[in-house]
Amino acid sequence: MPSEEAVAQARERAIPVLDAWMTGFNALDLQAWKATMHFPHFRLASGIMHRWEDADMDDTFIARVRTRLGSIGWHYSVWTRREIVHCSDEKIHVDTQFTRYREDGSVIAAHDSLYVLTYEDGRWGIKLRSSFAR
Repeated sequence: MPSEEAVAQARERAIPVLDAWMTGFNALDLQAWKATMHFPHFRLASGIMHRWEDADMDDTFIARVRTRLGSIGWHYSVWTRREIVHCSDEKIHVDTQFTRYREDGSVIAAHDSLYVLTYEDGRWGIKLRSSFAR
C-alpha cells in the first residue's frame, strides 16, 4: 500500500484529470475527452480489449457513443468513488465507481472500474480503463 504522502500527491495529479474526463464525457465533447487520455488508449469491458489511436476517436466514434448511451436513456454520469490504490511518479491506479443517470435523476446503473493514469509527454492522462460497464 502506498504511503499517505504518496497517495495525497497522486490524488493531486489524478483527480483533476478524472474530473476533466467526466466533464468531457458528460458533454460528449470529443476534444475535451481526448485531452485527458494518452494514446494508444485502452478499454477492457465485456471481455473485449479495445485499443484506440487518437485518429480512431473521431465524429463517427462519438456518434456511436451517443447512440449507445441514448439507447439506455443516459443523461449524465458522476463519480461515486475514486480511491488511489497504487501509485508511482509515472503511473497511478485509481479504483473508481461511476453512476449513470437518466434526465429525471433516476439511476440507470453504477459500475466499478479501474483507471490507470500515466505520466507521458509532460502530462498526466488516462492510458487504460477496465470497466464492468457494457
